[in-house]
Amino acid sequence: MGGMTDNTNSSPPQTERIPPDHVGMLIAAALMAVVSWLGLYVLFTTRQPRIGGEIWLFFVLFSTAVTCTVLPFVRYFNVRLTPLNRELPPSGVIIRQSVWIGLYAALCAWLQIPRALSIPSATLLAVAFIGVEIFLRAREMSNA
Repeated sequence: MGGMTDNTNSSPPQTERIPPDHVGMLIAAALMAVVSWLGLYVLFTTRQPRIGGEIWLFFVLFSTAVTCTVLPFVRYFNVRLTPLNRELPPSGVIIRQSVWIGLYAALCAWLQIPRALSIPSATLLAVAFIGVEIFLRAREMSNA
């Protein structure tokens, strides 16, 4: 076999494997996102906008919908930005980072009700959440 060479010493190309906890996390996020967005649709089309139970239901559904929708993107960025010599972050870290984004979106919506949301306040809120996450990740990585 003239053109074939023996590649026993070279390592096989590394295929990206999804850890089992990430698979379960992605499936649960997809189901919860569908339920949350459908819940928001039903809330918008069947209820009058009132201060009371409807507004609290909106904030719960909205934060859950945003959290579960951004979760695959947060996982993608974590996979792409994690060095090859380190393990991928556990699913709890990815969920926490997604919850920060969902909480940020809900707080921005809440601040928009009295028209208190501005670009500086939204930026300050984002910087605060990013700072807390940086400190949490630094603490986790120093303990590992």
